[in-house]
Amino acid sequence: MRIRKSWRNVILVILIILGFLYVNNSSVFTKEREGEPLLLAHRGIGQTFPMEGIESDTCTASRIYIPEHAFLENTIPSMKAAFDAGADIVELDIKPTKDGQFAVFHDWTLECRTNAHGSVKDYTMEQLKNIDIGYGYTADQGATYPFRGKGVGLMPSLSEVLAAFPDGEFLIHIKSQDAGEGELLAAYLAQLPEERLNRLTVYGDDAPIGELKSRLPALRVMSMDTLKSCLISYIGAGWSGYMPSVCRNTQLLIPEKYAPYLWGWPDKFLNRMDRINTRVILVAGDGGWSEGFDTAEDLKRLPKNYSGGIWTNRVDVIAPELTIKK
Repeated sequence: MRIRKSWRNVILVILIILGFLYVNNSSVFTKEREGEPLLLAHRGIGQTFPMEGIESDTCTASRIYIPEHAFLENTIPSMKAAFDAGADIVELDIKPTKDGQFAVFHDWTLECRTNAHGSVKDYTMEQLKNIDIGYGYTADQGATYPFRGKGVGLMPSLSEVLAAFPDGEFLIHIKSQDAGEGELLAAYLAQLPEERLNRLTVYGDDAPIGELKSRLPALRVMSMDTLKSCLISYIGAGWSGYMPSVCRNTQLLIPEKYAPYLWGWPDKFLNRMDRINTRVILVAGDGGWSEGFDTAEDLKRLPKNYSGGIWTNRVDVIAPELTIKK
């Protein structure tokens, strides 16, 4: 009898713990969030391409879909189109130039997308203005090149982008593992007023982001290190409602494949992150290759009334769809 009573007590304790975990982490008992999703336009509005078989050195310009619009990624026209379409944030890529500026360009080398060779750091910003960034785009294995000759002068500097959109919010990607680029970017950003810095987030590899954060501690940043530190700590303690300090003032790119396993997903998790000034962006798939929510069908996979951030390569397509759903 005494053994049975002990087992009943153990079972009761287990049930109480499970009940606490459920109540404390279920969105069922959370006030429904209001507002539309935050739309993050990846590289503005650009030409998209099939993701199958993509590797780190794949020339994506050589495999685009048949163009549905005239915009090229990482250009001021593409960013304006993204903001006009409903983007809340535009993501862009930066690389240092030979004359110490930052050019807005994605690829490691220039050969894929342009009519030049080498890398951005081999050229001054003025020289980069003479490069045709639309030169290599083709949707038919090289039979035609619809943007050839139309991309001269379209590679902007970071300064030009920030001047063109003084109130725009940006996610800046440092495309390097070099800590020196974090130092260089910190020196540039330190000249900007606080209200401008508040509308910027920077992400990239651990070394440059670590250097940037050490010099500008109030700036919102994200790297693989900050992402892992936050999520591992949250998985370990978030069930209790405690928010680890490593999760504060950052940004989380959460692959949709793993999001449901986070304590309190979606509404309670988003509320917890809101309280510590951390932005959550949901990335399609497993997050491997910047997959986005780019079609009406993709949006059907979102949690009901989702109001966190969405990563998209086609904000011009999904923004109207979200309006229709509302």
